Amino acid sequence: MNKKLFKSIREYKKESILAPILVILEVLMEVLIPLEMAKIIDVGIANGDLGYIVQRGVILVIMAMLALFFGVQAGNMAAVAAAGYAKNLRHDIFYKVQDFSFKNIDHFSTSGLVTRMTTDITNVQMAYMMSIRLLARAPIMILLSWIMTLMINVKIALLFLVVIPLLGGTLLFIAKKAHPHFIKVFDEYDELNNSVQENVNAARVVKAFVREDYEVNKFHGVSDYVYTLFTKAEKIVAWNSPVLQFMMYAVVILIALIGGRSIVFGTMETGELTSVIVYALQILMSLNMVTFVFVMIMIAEASTDRITEVLDEVPEMQDKTDAVKEVKNGEIVFNHVDFSYAGEGGNLSLKDVNLHIKSGQTVGIIGGTGSAKSTLVQMIPRLYDVTSGAVKVAGVDVRDYNLEVLRDQVSMVLQKNVLFSGTIYENIRWGDEHASDEEVKRVCRLAQADGFVSEFPEGYSTMIVQGGNNVSGGQKQRLCIARALLKKPKILILDDSTSAVDTKTDALIRKAFREEIPDTTKIIIAQRVSSIEDADQIIVLDGGKIAGVGTSEELLKTNAIYREVYESQVKGGEEDE
Repeated sequence: MNKKLFKSIREYKKESILAPILVILEVLMEVLIPLEMAKIIDVGIANGDLGYIVQRGVILVIMAMLALFFGVQAGNMAAVAAAGYAKNLRHDIFYKVQDFSFKNIDHFSTSGLVTRMTTDITNVQMAYMMSIRLLARAPIMILLSWIMTLMINVKIALLFLVVIPLLGGTLLFIAKKAHPHFIKVFDEYDELNNSVQENVNAARVVKAFVREDYEVNKFHGVSDYVYTLFTKAEKIVAWNSPVLQFMMYAVVILIALIGGRSIVFGTMETGELTSVIVYALQILMSLNMVTFVFVMIMIAEASTDRITEVLDEVPEMQDKTDAVKEVKNGEIVFNHVDFSYAGEGGNLSLKDVNLHIKSGQTVGIIGGTGSAKSTLVQMIPRLYDVTSGAVKVAGVDVRDYNLEVLRDQVSMVLQKNVLFSGTIYENIRWGDEHASDEEVKRVCRLAQADGFVSEFPEGYSTMIVQGGNNVSGGQKQRLCIARALLKKPKILILDDSTSAVDTKTDALIRKAFREEIPDTTKIIIAQRVSSIEDADQIIVLDGGKIAGVGTSEELLKTNAIYREVYESQVKGGEEDE
């Protein structure tokens, strides 16, 4: 397995070391037990010495008890070490993802990250537990059993020198043939999880369009492919058992032949033959263990590579050592900004954008679908970095700020509103975890959310289910706005965040902004002209370029795009009346 991942063992090194040591002690006891059995048969039973039989029997019981004790303790240590290792890996991946920029996250699908933190880590956990137990046990067992056999009968010991590499090589060959199929399986797991995730998240759409059968067939397609790959791999691995059984019986027959001749000629005792057969079984079973662990390691190898991809991903945005730790005001400047999601050389989403937004201004952004409205505002809290040019907040390039400080002063209500499982209080306090109940209620009043929240039987203690599916789209938007306001930011960005509320509520929210947070710079992306008509300045975007900047009155005179949107909405609305 990848050495890089071993760094995640950390505080579980002691258990990881103790487990194989205890396994070795267990093996020592198990190897000595057949020797004591041989003495009981060859000396005690042969001579009819009951005292000797009892004496050796007591030693045998003590050895068995010690083997049991060491085995149980080794199992406990291995379980703790493996579970702790998996816990640390999950911790490391999750923390790594928290440092990712949007661009980093775009490298991995959501289902892919989930699979890595669940199935892949479970595979690594199992392989690690097997490795520190069975890989310590099997080689020691094979070596000591062979030495004991050598002490009893040299011919049989030499037989093992042929059988061990032959059987071991065969079993490893079988495992290697199965390996490619296991690798493919885990790539398909991503597709399987993605299918489930999409279906659950879009359950309402699926039912609205009566597409359940289509989704079921799509799921079955991926599921059947996973089944096929697993079946191919398991069919190959299934050869392990018959090959092992064949070799085991063949070896026992050969031992019986060699041992029988030795007993007849008086060079070997019956008890010794019994112990040699036990040692043979121990050697063969240990070889099977090695193969089993090898298969587990190969499965885990594919998972290890996928986990390492996440851990090796370099966060695109990292704080400078002398990062600025104070945002003085909400002034924003775009200076010849170009941006491409593909980086240098890619198609530009923003092209030579130049803007100056004064602190405390209310700015509206309007434009057609795909005009890069969301892309523009994502440059401000540095969710993405500009490809060329610079974005400055309070006169400082956003790349020079401490990321946490910058984003703490730029509250952004994204286009896709997200609420988390928990109470309304807990959701709003994402903006400020130390906020009082009264502060939570105050921002909800500003966001026009207090009215409907108060009508819930449990008020602000109402539980929000995963994804916020037990509140309407407009309610969700208002709760997200309240959460953003609780941060008391220098800059507030609403990315089409009032699209699901009626025009009266929208007007009340904007009125509250003007009266309650006059010093906060407010940027409102909207499809409705009425949402931005009273803004200090309106930015018209077209194809990633600024097509016009000015007040509503100015743009009506100078900008054809704005005038067309305005007339289609305002005049169209009048005609409908």
